Amino acid sequence: MNNNDILIRLRYALTIKNDDMIKIFKFGGIEVDEDDLHHMLKKQEPDTLRDQNLAMKTLEAFMNGLIISQRGIKKDAAGNEVAPTFDMTDEASINNVVLKKLKIAMSYTSDDYQSFFESAGIKVSNAELSAVLRRPDHRNYKPAGDRYLRNILKGMALQYRPNDVSKEAPKRAAIKPNSDKQG
Repeated sequence: MNNNDILIRLRYALTIKNDDMIKIFKFGGIEVDEDDLHHMLKKQEPDTLRDQNLAMKTLEAFMNGLIISQRGIKKDAAGNEVAPTFDMTDEASINNVVLKKLKIAMSYTSDDYQSFFESAGIKVSNAELSAVLRRPDHRNYKPAGDRYLRNILKGMALQYRPNDVSKEAPKRAAIKPNSDKQG
């Protein structure tokens, strides 16, 4: 999965509107307009030049903006704003970071992730899930392949958009950035 696919699937699963996408990018520190967004949400062909794909930093800025839009700006003990981290260092870490930041933004638990996997029709052990959510320097860390992220996003779509997807599942609320959570 390339970064454009991740963004497209996240947008679909969470039912995020274009205006809200632009706000989320802004929370993450990137200014995008409708044309930029349209280009980002365009499905990339496998033979597309690598520089036409969404950059790791842009995807991570979106994920940081999603956290801020849902949970507010993080503050330290003194009440000062803490800048979002940029943890995507290489191609192997993208899926792990997206899974972690999605878990933070949406206040998901491991049980929620297990429910998404179940909806997508696969079984993942708690130990396996825990390994992909660990820090890269942990001895039990495991890089998350495309399978993990693809099935989480598929399970989310099945649960959040049951009328749009063939499998029936309980529906949850769509995402909407809350601008008053900023600072």
